[in-house]
Amino acid sequence: MSQSWSSVLKLNYLQTDLPQNPPQHSKRDGISEHTCRFSPCSFHHACKDLVAATRDRKLNTFIQVSVVHPAEHILTRYSSTEIVEGTRDPLFLTGVTFPPEYPIYEETKIKLTVYDVKDKSQDTVRTSVLPDHKEPRADVGRSFLGCTTFRVGDLVKSKEQQLTLTLRTSDGGKTVGTIEVNLVKMGELEDGETDHITTDGQDQKCALVRECTTAEGISGKDNLPSLNAVLKNPICKLYRFPTSDNKWMRIREQMAETTLSFHVPKELINLHIKEDMRRNQELKDLGELAPHWDNMRKSVIAHCDQMLSMYQDTLAELGKHTGSSFKSSCSKGEKTLEFIPINLHLQRMHVHSPRLKDALYDVITVGAPAAHFQGFKNGGLRKLLSKFEAERRNTGYQCIYYSPENTAKAKEVLSNINHLQPLISSHADLLLNSASQHSPDSLKNSLKMLSEKTELFVHAFKDQLVRSALLALYTARPGCVLKKPAGPRNSAEEGGDLQHQDHPSQIKRQDSIPHHSEYDEEEWDRVWANVGKSLNCVIAMVDRLLEKDSVSNIKEGENDPSAADCNVLHTGGDWYEQLYPLVITLKDCMGEVVTRAKQSMAFVLLQELACGLPQCLMLTLRRDIVFSQALAGLVCGFVIKLHTGLRDQGFLQQLHSVGLLVQYEGLLSTYSEEAGMLEDMAVGISDLQKVMFKVIEAKSEDFLPIITGRREHYIIEVQLPAKMFELLPQEIKEGKLLRMYPVLFNVGINEQQTLAERFGDTTLQENINQENLELLKEYYKLFTEKMPPDCLPHFQEQNDLKGLLENLHQNIQAKKRKNVEIMWLAATICRKLNGVRFTCCKSAKDRTSMSVTLEQCSILRDEHQLHKDFFIRALDCMRSRQTQGALNESDDPETGCLTDNKPTSRHFYPVALLLVSSHLLVVWLILSLALLLAKYQ
Repeated sequence: MSQSWSSVLKLNYLQTDLPQNPPQHSKRDGISEHTCRFSPCSFHHACKDLVAATRDRKLNTFIQVSVVHPAEHILTRYSSTEIVEGTRDPLFLTGVTFPPEYPIYEETKIKLTVYDVKDKSQDTVRTSVLPDHKEPRADVGRSFLGCTTFRVGDLVKSKEQQLTLTLRTSDGGKTVGTIEVNLVKMGELEDGETDHITTDGQDQKCALVRECTTAEGISGKDNLPSLNAVLKNPICKLYRFPTSDNKWMRIREQMAETTLSFHVPKELINLHIKEDMRRNQELKDLGELAPHWDNMRKSVIAHCDQMLSMYQDTLAELGKHTGSSFKSSCSKGEKTLEFIPINLHLQRMHVHSPRLKDALYDVITVGAPAAHFQGFKNGGLRKLLSKFEAERRNTGYQCIYYSPENTAKAKEVLSNINHLQPLISSHADLLLNSASQHSPDSLKNSLKMLSEKTELFVHAFKDQLVRSALLALYTARPGCVLKKPAGPRNSAEEGGDLQHQDHPSQIKRQDSIPHHSEYDEEEWDRVWANVGKSLNCVIAMVDRLLEKDSVSNIKEGENDPSAADCNVLHTGGDWYEQLYPLVITLKDCMGEVVTRAKQSMAFVLLQELACGLPQCLMLTLRRDIVFSQALAGLVCGFVIKLHTGLRDQGFLQQLHSVGLLVQYEGLLSTYSEEAGMLEDMAVGISDLQKVMFKVIEAKSEDFLPIITGRREHYIIEVQLPAKMFELLPQEIKEGKLLRMYPVLFNVGINEQQTLAERFGDTTLQENINQENLELLKEYYKLFTEKMPPDCLPHFQEQNDLKGLLENLHQNIQAKKRKNVEIMWLAATICRKLNGVRFTCCKSAKDRTSMSVTLEQCSILRDEHQLHKDFFIRALDCMRSRQTQGALNESDDPETGCLTDNKPTSRHFYPVALLLVSSHLLVVWLILSLALLLAKYQ
């Protein structure tokens, strides 16, 4: 079965370092400093009058391309074309390209070797960087026809930029045909009608495919600095196909790795380490506890320290990583790489139509975010989290149960404390500094900032959870006297009732909470209110000082201007002296509130951890792993979309007014392990709702995104150069946070999904699609409310979107087997709403590649008038396995990386179907044995 060129390229990345680490030459290597360097360099070729070994044989030929570097004189295989069948005059649809960083000079020689493939299924053509000192063996289903060599300088300097070369046998004696090599100049678009070219004995229109590698193709001239920071090793192919009116349209298909595959997880792990270290310290700062609670705390801290050490080790290992900037599917089970997304790439199709406006179609391809190293024996996150929460409610005899909403609220309060306390302290110091300088304007501004931050600080504790947790913590102190005896089980009963509240902030004190006879519940209210009272005193004093200063300046200025200057020096000291004790009181009151609130919220977190050790920490780890993979893809998609839409004012308005739609197309089955992967993926994508983006102006040449926040809330700061930053609306330039709306639609399409539909359960897929349909409708509602009708892209009437949404709703409700219409409708809606598209399967290889190429050809047909007779041919060109060198499955690092000769999975038919009949089972065993024997002979 053919597969997408993008999938093949990902396989070849794992075998060759040519694009990533090209040979570097210096003058002492024999390369003159005056030697011209040609990069990028691209060409395509065609053969004529090839001579077959037997007169009647129809040739099936391909060309293998090798490079001879002028200093090393070593032949290195570089790439190969597709196989053209049944002709002695093959026109190859695949060209050759060298990336911009690859050292191609005038003296560089290119060797072209033509082979005749006797049996396509046995062909073992392979791209490799291994020295090619001798011709490949002829016993692998192909035979050597002829070869030729040319200098790059001769091709570039030729008048027609075309060479006609003679193909000769290995001994250089016999002529076996000719080969034409044509230089490809990027940026030129040929006009004229489509040609009729004979390739297989019949007249047929032929699509010309060329290949190029250029950073400009990915990003455009204006975007190079910032996009080159996140995109690496762009590879592109160029086709031309006829339109329905027999004009040529040109398609540039591109793929690029991204440095964000490793950058985002490393930044995220670093934040996890800091957050967990703060939590451990907060647990230690709880103070003296009764023996039961103290032992619980020691156990929690010990487990947390182990987890913290694991995060630190992982970060250290990632810091040592060198090589490609993506993780191949062979490595998906490696522990040190479990935070890294699988095969994260940008897939772009740039369409130049003769009569239509140029269009860009981007898809981010990535393996489904999932914890492969931890496995899926017990399911994925969706099932595990639900099961854990149910068990935690029933095991509260050791601790107090707090609902997930209350736990999240506790983390939010702690985050607000850590964020606001230093800000308030800083603004208070600025206020005193303004007072010492006797600067009325500065004093007013400092007071305004201090008031705003203090009000936010006070509001953060307007929650009954703090009061309830303070009471629970008080009873956990040693030697407390209770009105009625209550052991740990009573605490659990109290906690069990908290989960039934209608709103997490409306927590009522339960009778089962133990009460201390001397505990004053109003004490917290007084401590909390003292902050506001202290702030009011500061405000009143500043107003009084400014009022006196204004009156004094008027009187002194009228009598003696010099005396007024002296008064400034005198009253400056008075201002500072009068404000200083009030500011100190404010800080003291705030410190007391912080101490109590931190301890109470840390006590809540202690209950969460203690009730579920070690499962709680393992689930946190799994969720961190899945979220890390999902976030890396999201950041990549946002950066690409932002650069693409910088000059689209409608998109920029939509971005800050509504937010960005992020649509994930899942191709996972609901059978066996893939069901667990889907559960992981669903939670990971849902967690992306807690991510917000902020665009800032870059202050250096480092354009990589900056990540801040905590597990419940992250902010991604995307840096743009000053020239590009000025193109943004004022709202975005002022730092407005941009919301994300991730949605996931999944349709299993492989043979495992057939088993799930016939013998298993597809409820998981149905529920996920239904839930995300509601999220998509919510985004559309916001879009229509906040955006003017003339901003709707690609169409004029909103009814188009309404119809698509209704059609999607009907298809989801229909519960049809392998209903790929869901995928097509969701993708179309996403494109029309300026969203970011993702396509995911287990490893972002075969299923993903098939889906992306089918989508691209469908777009060419529906949006750009691709000739109807060329749909299949265009699809075959994009899916050609030979374009980067064909691979046997045993040579395929994505499918055969663990063994040298791994049996192909298609030989092992589903046993569940065969068990229906014992006769079928016997037949299956015999056939499988025969196939295996044939394979290994």
